[in-house]
Amino acid sequence: MSYEGPSGGGAGRGGGAGGGEPRTYRELFKGDGLVFFNCTLKETDLQIGAARDLSVEAMGLIVELRLQLEAYIRAVPEFRTSLTPLEAAPGAPPIVRRMCEAGKRARVGPMAAVAGAMAEFVGVELLRHSPEVIVENGGDIFMKVERPRRVGIHAGRSPLSEKVALMVKPEDTPIGVCTSAGTVGPSLSFGRTDATVIVAKDTAVADAAATAVGNRVKAPEDLKAGLRLASRIEGVLGAVVIIGDHMGAWGEVELERF
Repeated sequence: MSYEGPSGGGAGRGGGAGGGEPRTYRELFKGDGLVFFNCTLKETDLQIGAARDLSVEAMGLIVELRLQLEAYIRAVPEFRTSLTPLEAAPGAPPIVRRMCEAGKRARVGPMAAVAGAMAEFVGVELLRHSPEVIVENGGDIFMKVERPRRVGIHAGRSPLSEKVALMVKPEDTPIGVCTSAGTVGPSLSFGRTDATVIVAKDTAVADAAATAVGNRVKAPEDLKAGLRLASRIEGVLGAVVIIGDHMGAWGEVELERF
């Protein structure tokens, strides 16, 4: 996925955090009125747009959030490996509780929400320093914007790749726009979609739901079932699913040519 301002352009890759894959698409990002910078620590690799360079503040947040997650995983190892929902342990950090709740809603493991949760937790804190913030984490995006932005959809080898964009209006933000794919990127997926895009107010929910819906769609004839699943996940506002030359959409999504 990629995002742009009213006159910007570019396209990127969806598919979740980590994996060490070069993210050359980021060279194509444009965002009017924003300064973009990267923050990387181990598997966490964020591209952030804000009113000014907030890399020092962002790195501090990333370090703290990773420490919380790593400590929790040491105490509860199944948190990292479970493919089914888990209850957060008493006293769990807020990011862990958010991931567990997102996993329960989408009926997937909590780590399916890690990229979206990290993007939102960093983004919300950075709003203390900038009125407009975009945080991209491996195709999962948290956005709080003051002007319309387009989110372009990269869908691997699909002929629809980089042909379609979601319009994001300022009044609808903050919002999460997350992507999962069975054919693009390093994320675990049991489906075969070229792009499963979920829109939700909670970016962790959007991330977990993208995994769940992507898992459901293994062929074009599964599109309706995948979108129906998206409509039943609490907190999901809209969905776009692309598989080959087929595309389906549901809910509060405004699409246009990219």
